[in-house]
Amino acid sequence: MRMAAAVRSGELSPVELTDHYLDRIERLDARVGAFATVTADLARDQARRAEKAVADAPDRAALPPLHGVPVPVKDLNMVAGVRAAFGSAAFADLTGFADDHVVTLLRRAGSVLLGKTATPEFGLPCYTEGDVSPPARTPWDLTRSAGGSSGGAAAAVAAGLAPAAQGSDGGGSIRIPASVCGLFGIKPTRGRISQGPLKADLFGLATNGPIARTVRDAALLLDVMAGPVPGDLYTAPPVEGTFLSHADRPPGRLRVARSRTPAVPGVEVHPDCVAAYEEASALLEELGHEVVELPPVLGADVVPHFELLWGVMATMTPVPPEREHLLQPLTRWLRERGRATTATQVLQAHAALQAALRTAFPVMEGFDAILHPTLALPPVPIGHFHDQEPEENFRRQTQFTPFAAAYNISGQPAVNVPLHQNADGLPIGIMLAGRLGGEGTLISLSAQLEQARPWIGRKPPIWHD
Repeated sequence: MRMAAAVRSGELSPVELTDHYLDRIERLDARVGAFATVTADLARDQARRAEKAVADAPDRAALPPLHGVPVPVKDLNMVAGVRAAFGSAAFADLTGFADDHVVTLLRRAGSVLLGKTATPEFGLPCYTEGDVSPPARTPWDLTRSAGGSSGGAAAAVAAGLAPAAQGSDGGGSIRIPASVCGLFGIKPTRGRISQGPLKADLFGLATNGPIARTVRDAALLLDVMAGPVPGDLYTAPPVEGTFLSHADRPPGRLRVARSRTPAVPGVEVHPDCVAAYEEASALLEELGHEVVELPPVLGADVVPHFELLWGVMATMTPVPPEREHLLQPLTRWLRERGRATTATQVLQAHAALQAALRTAFPVMEGFDAILHPTLALPPVPIGHFHDQEPEENFRRQTQFTPFAAAYNISGQPAVNVPLHQNADGLPIGIMLAGRLGGEGTLISLSAQLEQARPWIGRKPPIWHD
């Protein structure tokens, strides 16, 4: 990250940098809805200490990799001493009493906390329209959703309110907002980043990950956040070198499978999303990669099992009975479904998914990467999901994002690459998934795509306000 290097060299002041982003948040965030909580006093204090550390350092090269760089944290993650609402009115007055492990690692890396980015209630929907902050909007069209559940994180980076952000992904929640906000986002391999110390990782669906404007920035952030912690149920395969080093390595000639057939029945992929997918396929071939059709792997039979586990996950946040009425209708509906699920049904769903993966992995492991549309639709208007009854809301979500959750089920890494814009100027992402432990290959390939079709110069109009 050039910003981090400029801080270490003394070219950039952490205080001036932090003030720059806080000023942009104050001027623009009422229109974007990126932040649930802004920690201006804490950020300025951390920036002052970072600036003193630069001045006092005998060897500035030894300063941590994000020293003095502002990085917000998603409001699903706890930060000691900072409000932790989890997108819910039921927790609007809760103050964090511990740091999540990923927050500890961001602190150690020297980052400055601008605040907590907006998330939907408990991170359950694929849009960010909760009761504790305004809707998160894609900066490319402020009438449209920034996606979710890391919608606030993506909106912040896309609007220039933060240089990069931490997000999390349990069913597409990094890749979805990265697509609709025109950013690069990584869902890493299951077990690459700890969910601890408070969150259980029983199902292994959710993981933390980076959202950034460039592949290199996301790779550096992944290096900072990665690493197992005792007590984690899952551990990812080791990676050769740093993730950042992979951004500078040519990927070689890869075998890439592709599919635009959704696992969710009845979904029609929008022509704009098909166009992005076809253009990406052509670019991969132009760069010398072999592109072939993906044989059928995870199909419609896995969808009910994932939905069952999603309902159970909705019950895992304990809510005092006297506050249940504060929950949103969708959350209550999901929790009712989860509570009606027996332990036997949970185990049967897990067993069915495992059986499906044992059949799918030998096929998927034959490819270096797998290409899909990230989403089946372009960015949708605010209220497209939220203004519906819960069952219709949930149906629309599955129609919007029928590709992403397969890789939460499998635990494979997957990225959103922001190669395409439609005729209205809206970003349309493509998704690349890799082998277990294959983040390095995805980063190398994404960096090659970024070099071939640079997107860094594309900024939404609000960027210049």
